[in-house]
Formats: sequence, C-alpha cells, structure tokens
Amino acid sequence: MESYRNSDSRPPIMQPSPVLPRWRIPRADWDRPPWNRWTFQNVRQILPTTNVGRGAGPLRPLQSDLQDLSGVSFTGVDGNPMTVSDMLDQTYTDGFLIYMDGRIIHESYYNGMDRHTQHLAQSMSKSIVATVTGIMIGQGLLDPAELLSVYLPELESTGWAGANLQQALDMTTGVQFIEEYTDIDSDIGRTDVASGWKPIPDNAPTGSYCPSCIWDQILSLKQTDAAHGARFYYRSIETDVIAHVMERVSGLKLAELVSRELWMKMGAEDDAYFTVDRAGYALADGGFNATLRDFARFGILNLDNGRRGTEQVIPLAWINDVRSGDHGLFNDASRTTLPLGRYRNQFWIEDASAANVMCRGVFGQLIYIAPDDNMVAVKLSSWPEFLNQTHSLNTQAALREIARVFKG
Repeated sequence: MESYRNSDSRPPIMQPSPVLPRWRIPRADWDRPPWNRWTFQNVRQILPTTNVGRGAGPLRPLQSDLQDLSGVSFTGVDGNPMTVSDMLDQTYTDGFLIYMDGRIIHESYYNGMDRHTQHLAQSMSKSIVATVTGIMIGQGLLDPAELLSVYLPELESTGWAGANLQQALDMTTGVQFIEEYTDIDSDIGRTDVASGWKPIPDNAPTGSYCPSCIWDQILSLKQTDAAHGARFYYRSIETDVIAHVMERVSGLKLAELVSRELWMKMGAEDDAYFTVDRAGYALADGGFNATLRDFARFGILNLDNGRRGTEQVIPLAWINDVRSGDHGLFNDASRTTLPLGRYRNQFWIEDASAANVMCRGVFGQLIYIAPDDNMVAVKLSSWPEFLNQTHSLNTQAALREIARVFKG
C-alpha cells in the first residue's frame, strides 16, 4: 500500500473503533508505509516502553516570533525552484521547527501531530544517548580511550575485543555488522527482532539466528572485517554497546540516566520514552521518542555550548569535540548527502570546515544545529523509504536558505 502526503486525504489508519482489518497496523510492517505515518506518533500503542521523566523542575521557556516561511524559495536537487512549503509536503513532514537568534520563528504540525505528541527519533536517539556518555566522561566515570572490555569484560570474546570507547562513539571499530535495512537476514534485521520491534519473519532463511534481546546479539558478534580505528562504517549496534557500558558503570537503567543527566536538566516540557526489548533494555540506537519542542530544546542546549543558565549540563569539552568532528575517516556512501561531512561522537558533521552538526534518523528525522547562524532546526517525518537522497538534500538546501533569509 502506498503512503500519502499531507496534501492528500488521510486514510483511516487505526480508525474508527472497532478498526476494520484493512486499517489495522501489521505487526511486521508497522514502520513501513503507509503505516509509519501513524505509528511514528503512536509507538507506545504497539511496543513496550520505559519512561524518561522530565521531573518536577521548571521547563525551559521558548520565545516565539513567528515568520512566514512558506514562500521562501531555493533551488531543489533537480535544479528547479522549490519553496519551503513544497519541501515540507514532498518530504512527508510531521513536525517542523526553526529556532533562530533566541526565538522560534516557525513551528508547524502535520498529519495529526501536535505540540505534545511524542514522535519516534529513530537514529537521532544515538546523539541523545551519546550526549549522556559525554556527560559521564566529564564526570570522570568514563574514559574514551579505555577499552570497552574493561567496562564489559564479556566483550573480550566478541569482535569488540581490543576496541575502545572512542572508536565505538565514532563507529570506527572493526566489528562485522551489516546495516542493510531491507534485508531481513542482515545484522540490523536481527536487531529488529532482538529489540522487540519485529516478530521473527515468516520468510526468515532456515537456520538463521534470531537473538532474544539486544545483549544476546552483542555477544553473538564475534567477527571483525577491519582493524579497530581503521575505517568508518555505520553500525547501529555500537550505540547499544555504549549504552550497556553506561548502565554497567552507573548502575542505572538508560532511561533513568537520560532523565537524570539530560532531560530534567535541560528543562524539557514533556516526558520522553524508549522502546524496550524482552529483557527490559532500552533501545539506545533508535528507540527514543519525544516532542518536537523538546527535540528543539536538546538542540538549543547544544547551540548554547551545553549550558543552561548557570549550569554546564553538557561539558564544553564534549561540545567542542563534537564540532571539531574530523577524525579523518568517512565513507563514500555517507558522502552522497554530506560530501564534506564527518562523523564524531554519534553526531553527523555537515562540513568539516564549519561547526554545523546534525542528529539524523532514517525516514527523515533531523536535528540541525548551526552555531554560525545561531539556529536550530528540527524536522520529524515519516518518509516511505528508510533513506532518500533527494529528500535529504532538499531539506538541507531549505535550511540553508532559511538561515540566509532570516539571519539577524
């Protein structure tokens, strides 16, 4: 079944009650089109979760000075003129927010989403989890140069033997892990099963391995296909290894760590949550859910050099290390949308010569942090495809033009 844009009529997915069979969410395809247009805003209705509390403290207020962006025009990837409104519709947008010079200049919601809707972050989760890693490094609890097996001795019998924490943060370990989203028998396909996101596929190859939880999958990964530190290769499982390190060292569950060290301190307006596997482990690599405004608050905290008021929430050394970004390794697949890019500490660097960084997730999730323009942008989406080069490039072009037009 094909997906639908915001300019199309919305099909009655999961409506009315009782829901007709045709419009019920298929368990094996809940994250595929058109179902993801509903599920990415309603993950809690289909998967087990654990809460990330905002606490009882004051929220960080966000001032607004709304501007009309609809007519802002730029050149699309096909060489033709395109407006921001065109881009938002063609890229299956659920929520879009622009923060510049200390105020929100645009905030819009689509496809049933509103200010308090918690939307799936996908791999933007990695940047949020890694930020808490950076906080723990600043507290002296973790050392990026330390071997992972010092924190998790069980890893001595896996492909991570001899790899250090910084290499996991930069995705430069040599662990063999195939991140092929459409292959149910790839390693990331097994992660879908291990995380509880998907049932064992009916058409899974005979004898294929299906781990019962994320930790079991980590322990099953014995092979390397490169020396540690020799190359960049995007592997979601690295974030889950890092999260297990954080839990082992702190004695706390990941959701509690994120709540205590980040979500409360940054002044979130709403609780967030993670999906959890059968063992109760929060999926660090892609299972985080939060509101558009709270994703913006996370971006603003990074824009403000990790400081909220008088408190240094994120160490400045971590912020600077993320922005410096050049560990010298990147790959051709990533250069299709970031030709001058890098990857550092689970953040994407747009251009190694500048300080702009991004949190990115499949199906069109984006937090864009641009210190030189004093700007944060958040775009939550439900693309039909995991990856779409045209959508990515058009979104980036729109953000650059918005920054040019409205820069103070």
